[in-house]
Amino acid sequence: MQKKNFTKVKEFILGFSSFGKHQITPFVVFLTIYILTLAGNIIIVTIIHIDHHLCTPMYFFLSMLASSETVYTLVIVPRMLSSLIFHNQPISLADCATQMFFVVILATNNCFLLTAMGYDRYMAICKPLRYTVIMSKGMCAQLVCGSFGTGLVMAVLHVTAMFNLPFCGTVVDHFFCDIYPVMKLSCTDTTINEIINYGVSSFVIFVPIGLIFIFYVLIISSILTIASAEDWKKTFATCASHLTVVIVHYGCASITYLKPKSESSIEKDLLLSVTYTIITPLLNPVVYSLRNKEVKDGLHRVVSRNIS
Repeated sequence: MQKKNFTKVKEFILGFSSFGKHQITPFVVFLTIYILTLAGNIIIVTIIHIDHHLCTPMYFFLSMLASSETVYTLVIVPRMLSSLIFHNQPISLADCATQMFFVVILATNNCFLLTAMGYDRYMAICKPLRYTVIMSKGMCAQLVCGSFGTGLVMAVLHVTAMFNLPFCGTVVDHFFCDIYPVMKLSCTDTTINEIINYGVSSFVIFVPIGLIFIFYVLIISSILTIASAEDWKKTFATCASHLTVVIVHYGCASITYLKPKSESSIEKDLLLSVTYTIITPLLNPVVYSLRNKEVKDGLHRVVSRNIS
């Protein structure tokens, strides 16, 4: 009888039950943020690929990050917007597994792309004479493939462990198939899955941020020898945008996936997830367009060229 109940669960229900009936306002807000995120990331990718002045490893990684963030939001936000309008929206187990698979791949990929960008800044500032040799097209391609490959391994591990569980519940009180909300619907002990989740999350968060920390310690040690205030300012300007994105990205990720279960609540989890999956991807185009002079100059050149 117990096995029979397990096989009956063929789909989940996604939704925003905590928002109650007032879902038009969040729909408009999230749709606006989503459009701005797509537009910003697409503009960044387009400028980098059109303007030859931006054909450098730093902007290659930025275009890869913007592309990854764009696909990441495509995987999550359209279904979320739909669930705000159509209540109790069903999703099959196969679609839920697919969504979780791509979310884990892209989230992990973003973390390691930020690490690659940190390595690029380290090489540019600390080893400028060898920079063009070491940061070749082949090396950049290897770093991007390594980031995606790591995400692929983590996604296979997560999804395989998760969807071998028997499920009794059907209502996922979340706007996408995230790990903990789906895990709560299992009928059996999930200790192994929790260990896997914590291990994977710790690896994906602490390894990249540890490497970034080491890169910036070396960068700071190197710039301490720079006597010119202008050189200090230029060095800081090249790193400020990356550091801003890193702090917000890893701060939200750490709170979302490494907090103790005793501190979890539906409202807090939804707020953190909205910040991490919707607000943070918008940060990338905003920071790199408003704070980065080279990107703004590239946009000006592209627009001027098209107008002329």
